[in-house]
Amino acid sequence: MSKIVTREHWLQVAVGHIRPIFQERGFSIPKVRVSCGFPSTSRRGSAVGQCWGSSFSADGVNEIFVTPIFDKPLDVLDTLVHELVHAIDDCKHKHGKEFKKIALSVGLEGKMINATAGPKLKKRLEYIARKIEKLNGKYPHGAMSFPIANTSKQTRINPKAECPICGFTVTLSMRFLKVGPPICPKDSVLMEKKGKWPSNEVTAS
Repeated sequence: MSKIVTREHWLQVAVGHIRPIFQERGFSIPKVRVSCGFPSTSRRGSAVGQCWGSSFSADGVNEIFVTPIFDKPLDVLDTLVHELVHAIDDCKHKHGKEFKKIALSVGLEGKMINATAGPKLKKRLEYIARKIEKLNGKYPHGAMSFPIANTSKQTRINPKAECPICGFTVTLSMRFLKVGPPICPKDSVLMEKKGKWPSNEVTAS
């Protein structure tokens, strides 16, 4: 056997080794393409895999992505099994009862949205990982790491202007701050700045 030099090749070989696990339970893995990449609908690291149904691909092939934060074969294979369940379902039922039926039958456990290999399946995946390494080499990837983003909501408060006579207040768009405070529509006087204004705006004449 030749040594694998790309992640995609390693992942496709892995699909071949995993296929019997599904066949033994009466499920057939459809044609899939597997790549290393960030799931498109989540923050970095919050999801470790994603499968796109055949309807999203011009040639009708399910597309699977395994996160680049994993470089240990067992983690990769575990994620791959989860996403292959989606591929068998063609991503039609998300993590519903149809997904659950397949997942439990092949040995995934836990809450279905992040179901992972139970003890028996994990043992088998460990064997597969060793077999692939012996025949084709290690998973050719180094784990990527990223600083944890601050996910707390940050609200930008735009500067305001207030009429010194009637108290009428308006919030100004950032693009118009350089013009300066507007004229009060009621009292026809220049409104006063409120909040944090940039220091380089031009006051209206």
